Amino acid sequence: MCRYDEFDHAFVAERVDQFRGQVARRVAGDLSEDEFKPLRLMNGLYLQLHAYMLRVAIPYGTLSATQMRMLAHIARTYDRGYGHFTTRQNIQYNWPALADVPDILDDLASVEMHAIQTSGNCIRNTTADPLAGVAADEIEDPRVYAEIIRQWSTLHPEFSFLPRKFKIAVTGAPNDRAVTRGHDIGLRMHRDLQGNPSFEVMVGGGQGRTPILAKTIRNFLPVEHLLSYLEAILRVYNQLGRRDNIYKARIKILVQSEGEAAFAEQVEAEWQQIHNNAPGALDLPEAERNRIAAYFAPHGYADLPKQSPILDAALDTDPAFAAWVESNVQGHKQPGYAIATISLKPHGGIPGDASAGQMDAVADLAERYGFDEIRITYKQNLVLPDVPKADLHTVWQELVDLGLGTANAGRISDIIACPGLDYCNLANARSIPIAQRISERFTDLQREREIGDLSLNISGCINACAHHHVANIGILGVDKKGVEYYQITLGGVADENAAIGAVIGPAFEEHQIADAVETIVDVYLNERETDERFIETYQRVGPQPFKEKLYATD
Repeated sequence: MCRYDEFDHAFVAERVDQFRGQVARRVAGDLSEDEFKPLRLMNGLYLQLHAYMLRVAIPYGTLSATQMRMLAHIARTYDRGYGHFTTRQNIQYNWPALADVPDILDDLASVEMHAIQTSGNCIRNTTADPLAGVAADEIEDPRVYAEIIRQWSTLHPEFSFLPRKFKIAVTGAPNDRAVTRGHDIGLRMHRDLQGNPSFEVMVGGGQGRTPILAKTIRNFLPVEHLLSYLEAILRVYNQLGRRDNIYKARIKILVQSEGEAAFAEQVEAEWQQIHNNAPGALDLPEAERNRIAAYFAPHGYADLPKQSPILDAALDTDPAFAAWVESNVQGHKQPGYAIATISLKPHGGIPGDASAGQMDAVADLAERYGFDEIRITYKQNLVLPDVPKADLHTVWQELVDLGLGTANAGRISDIIACPGLDYCNLANARSIPIAQRISERFTDLQREREIGDLSLNISGCINACAHHHVANIGILGVDKKGVEYYQITLGGVADENAAIGAVIGPAFEEHQIADAVETIVDVYLNERETDERFIETYQRVGPQPFKEKLYATD
């Protein structure tokens, strides 16, 4: 795990002191809200419907137990006892008092955390595969490159005031667990024809009112050229991106208007100019890559057997535990270890929320049954990446006692949901109660297992913060003359075979939406062939069987 150097410590401390003065001026009335707005946004502070909201960066979704305990302390001391984990692997606090925010930032700085560049028209927190460093299919740990991007992009003088916010995702494996095609820039590692690690560079993805999948403009970018190539892309966007229309300011609109080939040519030309003007200045020397990689070196794993008799016995005697292992546990590259997903989606609960007590307890588990490490996923769950197989049953029992042992990772009740109209002043409709209502329909463990892998995401407005466009079942809240309605899309995919879902038909009223989801599931179960996942059935039969049942008239 990366650590701050003396520059980082000084920089973050100075930013906290600076913002403390700005907050004092706002509280005293010396700054109006309009004058204060750009200052607070540079420090991750939003003004929502009922209160300020602070968004804290968790770079590439990796936390230590100490950092998790600090997040719990902030929730307990300055908020209402909980935090909300987001699709950008961050955490949000929905109720901080403005006067307390500098103290929160000071507490965060004490454990090498901050809220810088979690808002504004800049390069936001770079996200990464939550299984980085432990996944069996990985070529290289993507957190190394995400950390390099973090250092390069923080307060970059050219890219602090872009036409619009900018998001980058990195995965070190050909199997995409970071939604790379849904980002402004997606980086997916492959091996080139000579077997060297290199990045497929995808540009122009994004959701919102114009959902577009990123286009590949480079199939094999040598890793040493990563920063210079990113610099070229950002320069082209900064020069040509629209600033006259907020709805057309994202890079996806620029790529679309210029054309994929023409945009790629402009990037290549800019890249050559960078190299001509300052040869090698932005190259990543192998020594520097190795220095940062050392922070993410494999842990001191014990020499454990592949099979654990303790685990096997628990699987044979505890069906509920076996179900949790089936859905929430994945294989680890190191024999004798496993990757455990902690679901923050208890049936009927609020997706992505964790109490201060739960955060403290997860920190304890990370220390006792891992290597002091916790991951945040874009699906708003937590991961213990290094659990010895022999300890899985004990870990699960403790999670059950905490209300965190739900066996539903990747299942229909593992719902991604934005805060919606309960908190957000941009939302048209509520997301949280709809997610709760749908989740409560699928509390039967056997039924969820029968349904199998199925993604369901709910956004409260067209900004699509919950990634509903790339969910198998996407739900979008819309406003019709002051009444909340919910539009359904089907067929979205978030992995390496990414696809944008299609609107299935007219929107449903609030009281109809849970029934509509249940109807979709029933059609799938009736239509599917042996071992077919929902998305495979939908791609085979198309939308018509679903439409016929959803909009049938007697």
